[in-house]
Amino acid sequence: MNDRSAMKHDSRSLQASVEAGTVVVASTGETAFSQSLMDGRHILAADEPVSAGGGDRGPGPYELLLMSLGSCTSMTVQMYAARKNWPLEQVVVRLRHSRVHAEDCENCERPSSMIDRIDKNIELIGPLDAAQRSRLAEIADHCPVHRTLTSKIEIRTTLA
Repeated sequence: MNDRSAMKHDSRSLQASVEAGTVVVASTGETAFSQSLMDGRHILAADEPVSAGGGDRGPGPYELLLMSLGSCTSMTVQMYAARKNWPLEQVVVRLRHSRVHAEDCENCERPSSMIDRIDKNIELIGPLDAAQRSRLAEIADHCPVHRTLTSKIEIRTTLA
């Protein structure tokens, strides 16, 4: 291990070095799993709940994933309604992640028979007609994060 890899960074110095379009996540050492998430403009916290050995100092990774999908869904629906001059007053998105059996099967004990499921419930507030509500429900599934999560994703990992 060289001196550089042994050096611990504080959140402020890391935040100052974040390039546009990049996100940096660093463990903080405050709890077993606490993380500082930075994008150059904002600093957020993530952690695991106490029941999982964390300090519950922020949402866990799956909650952050759901928050990303929910915020993108809401923004996309709002943007579309605004372009159409539709009377949408508010969007509320409720999401839940679970692992479920891929299908009814004899070997459902196998981990490979399980899939990740995200249940997304969208509440559209405002005097919209049935056709507008239906179209906004369709548009919700076309938000960029939804498209990313349902497409083939390549994640390349390198060591610094």
